Amino acid sequence: MEIFITNDDGYKAKGIRVLAEIMSAYGNVTVIAPKSHQSGMSMAVNLGGTVMEYRKIGNEEAQTSAGSWSWLDASPTSCAKFALNLLHADKHFDVVLSGINHGSNASTASLYSGTLGAAEEGALHGIPSIGISLDSLDPDADFSSAEQYLPMVFEKIMNELPQRKGLYYNINFPALPADKVKGVRIAQMGNGKWIREFRHLSGDIDESSWVMVGEYVDSPDNPPDADHILLEQGYITIVAHHLDNTDAEESERLRGKGFDIDF
Repeated sequence: MEIFITNDDGYKAKGIRVLAEIMSAYGNVTVIAPKSHQSGMSMAVNLGGTVMEYRKIGNEEAQTSAGSWSWLDASPTSCAKFALNLLHADKHFDVVLSGINHGSNASTASLYSGTLGAAEEGALHGIPSIGISLDSLDPDADFSSAEQYLPMVFEKIMNELPQRKGLYYNINFPALPADKVKGVRIAQMGNGKWIREFRHLSGDIDESSWVMVGEYVDSPDNPPDADHILLEQGYITIVAHHLDNTDAEESERLRGKGFDIDF
């Protein structure tokens, strides 16, 4: 199996090293990760005349013997494009994996996630793609739950792939040691929003400095199988996403209202 891995925390993050080590049991691992932290980039790409420095690094610098490693000074999606469109355009990758992210990408965090953005790029290429996250921002987080259970989840997904293209999967692991995880659940993407997102550092309103932080507020209409709710209860969650964002129900409603018009 040919396996491509990237992330949005940068090539030095513990999570991507853990992922490469897990996946090395399944085949040849190729890693091209951002040079630096790229969270919140979604599917952003480095367009125009942006210069992107690329460097192949040895396993000693990557701090693992698993895989062939490089970094690109670019977004996660650009890293995936660089691999799939240019550097390894003649290679057929069997799967694209992004992660393991330090921090949850459940609920509406998935809309902003650079981790999921790279998985979307893999899906655009028709390759089975999975974004993987751990609900902990600790740089030295306990990844034992992923180490123990990701192989099982990965194998089940790959063995049950549908013929339909455009799918990608969002897997979130709770911040628990492996022996405390309750199980695995197929979930819906939860709903919520961030408030008080900007913190003022200095200056007046017209010329000032800010940082983006924020507080997550849950939506009151979340179903019990919302991914962030199940994640908090100690379950590994899997949400199936699709590149096609069309709302079929609303499209049919609009047709029924006479929006299809011939001129």
